[in-house]
Amino acid sequence: MGGAVIDATPTSIKEFAVRELGTHDKPVLLTVIALVLVLLAVVTGIAATRWRVAIGVGTALLGAVGAAAALSRPAATWVDAGPSLLGAVVAGLALWWLTREPRGGATAVREDGVDRRLVLRLSLLAVGATAAEAAALTVSGQREKAAGQSREALRLPAPADPAKPLPSGIGADFNTPDGAFYRVDTALTVPRIDPATWSLRIHGMVDRELTLTLAELLRRPLIERDLTLNCVSNEVGGPYIGTARWLGVPLGALLREAGVQSGADQIVARSVEGMTIGTPVATALDGRDTMLAVGMNGEPLPLDHGFPVRMLTPGLYGYAGACKWVTELELTTFDRFDAYWVERGWGTQGTVKTASRIDKPKPFARMAAGSVTVAGVAWAQRRGIAAVEVSVDGGAWMPAELLPTASIDTWTQWRFTWKASPGPHSLAVRATDRTGAVQPSARATPFPDGATGWHTISVTVG
Repeated sequence: MGGAVIDATPTSIKEFAVRELGTHDKPVLLTVIALVLVLLAVVTGIAATRWRVAIGVGTALLGAVGAAAALSRPAATWVDAGPSLLGAVVAGLALWWLTREPRGGATAVREDGVDRRLVLRLSLLAVGATAAEAAALTVSGQREKAAGQSREALRLPAPADPAKPLPSGIGADFNTPDGAFYRVDTALTVPRIDPATWSLRIHGMVDRELTLTLAELLRRPLIERDLTLNCVSNEVGGPYIGTARWLGVPLGALLREAGVQSGADQIVARSVEGMTIGTPVATALDGRDTMLAVGMNGEPLPLDHGFPVRMLTPGLYGYAGACKWVTELELTTFDRFDAYWVERGWGTQGTVKTASRIDKPKPFARMAAGSVTVAGVAWAQRRGIAAVEVSVDGGAWMPAELLPTASIDTWTQWRFTWKASPGPHSLAVRATDRTGAVQPSARATPFPDGATGWHTISVTVG
């Protein structure tokens, strides 16, 4: 139901949920769905006390909606309709049993008005439901534990082409820890994939179809790179961006081995839960470090960041080049197929725009007058950052100091020393990439191809 609701939700509402709720959007969605289902169940139960036909109608409707939602998922089979249909049957039988009249019309109502037979039935039903829930949680917990143990047991080989050491003078928080790295996706439950059974299929407009197991993938030469990844849903100054040290297999080598046929301009990556991400073929063959990542910050990928394998494409927003839990790559054309987000109106190319953010001080901070350090990050993957400037109260743009950075595919840290005077002030930042293009001032929402505008905050000096 959650997946079906997400697919049917207008883009503007999705953007509002991501902006206002962040990673809490999925729990909120599931809670709302649960409340709606409870309300419908209550209505069905009340109606059943007057009209027995409401039992069949109400439970059949709930079961049919659940089954239809299950079958609407991209990777669904007819088996996926089973739980909803079985639930409808159990609910119908339970409701019929709870509302049936005693034999001979006799009742067992105590003087205080309590129907003892109904209390007994409800008690038995509660015991059964509790036992079923406990069994389900046990199975779910065992699956999660097994997935975690599989990840911990996986030993990644050393990279054939390791990342260069980070330059001296770089900020201590240049790379983002796994636990702080943003997560934006449509998966309501994190897929639990057994690495022993995982495989990747490369097919479509290729000369030779390839199928690789994880062991076969790990035997190939691995590269290690520091890369910045950001989400197209990120508002100006937003948190959905991070930098990590990734380990993976260059995708270009795999595509050359498969033999990309003439005319193929799109790679459609499919995840285990059916998500599709469309990536230009050129971005895997133009020399950038597009990879099938297996490691993040020195460890196997975390479960919620795509374990065991995800795709990464420097210079593209995640929705256009960073499929998690990937199991399939199909070579095709943009004319033939629209991936999940493109089908919903987002841009086809997903090129990251030049942007910058103030991280220090925080918005609405209060500070003492005098020397204040203003600092943050700027990014323009595949182009690099040439300059960052700060404006105070709408005044002249003043150059900030750029700290050393790893490459043009990572963000650049910057800082600026401000002689702060008492009173309220506004601080704005803008970046210029190495092509000479200045970050645009015009505000635009993330839809359809990324937000624009200068990040501006208000502070008070006292």
